[in-house]
Amino acid sequence: MEKTNVNKYPVLKRSGKNVYFEINGKILFNGRKWSDALKFHYPGIASVRDNDGWYHIDLQGNPIYKERYKRVFGYYYGRAAVINWDRNWFHIDPKGQRVYQQNYAWTGNYQENLCTVRDFDGNYFHIDLQGNRIYSENYSYAGDYKDGYATVRHKDGYFIHIDKKGKPLNGKKFLDLGVFHKNYAIAKDERGWFHIDLDGNHLYSERYLMIEPFYNGFALVTTFEGKKRIIDEVGNLIWEL
Repeated sequence: MEKTNVNKYPVLKRSGKNVYFEINGKILFNGRKWSDALKFHYPGIASVRDNDGWYHIDLQGNPIYKERYKRVFGYYYGRAAVINWDRNWFHIDPKGQRVYQQNYAWTGNYQENLCTVRDFDGNYFHIDLQGNRIYSENYSYAGDYKDGYATVRHKDGYFIHIDKKGKPLNGKKFLDLGVFHKNYAIAKDERGWFHIDLDGNHLYSERYLMIEPFYNGFALVTTFEGKKRIIDEVGNLIWEL
């Protein structure tokens, strides 16, 4: 049976200090090499660097715009984070045009059509695809949205979950907090780490030194004595490693 190409996009390869792209073992773009690059992903665009700086190329290996940057990242939801030579961060569209005029000290990648950014005063918040703030609050940290919610840290040091309008999900505060994964998140209070549901309620009374999100109903945890255990979604001990 003839083998089919399982790679949707060209594969990034490294050769010494240079990088190139190939598909089915064939080097593309007339053997062109760059000093650095990130892999191709949707919508068929890769980030590359040569002597003039960073930029994006299409599936033919051609630059999609004329500008060069100190750094560029991949496209997510039709937006790519870039850093200009003045070290300002902002997003461009797939044609290389600026999406908004505001500059930031740092930007994330868009997730679920929203993006976390940090201004030059150290404030974190989220913007929409046009660069507009989605709420007025400033936080000391804001994470990516996942499954409709994001973690943010108030300047009093406590974390909460917010929805896509910036409203608190359940009013519960934690010393540390993860994103929701299959309706559960990891959280930390004064006693240690544990798992919570969408209402912010703990699933069990125990606390741990470290924990992971649930994977198909089970999670790896580390006790304060350094023991590794597997627990289920109500905290029952399933296995001790």
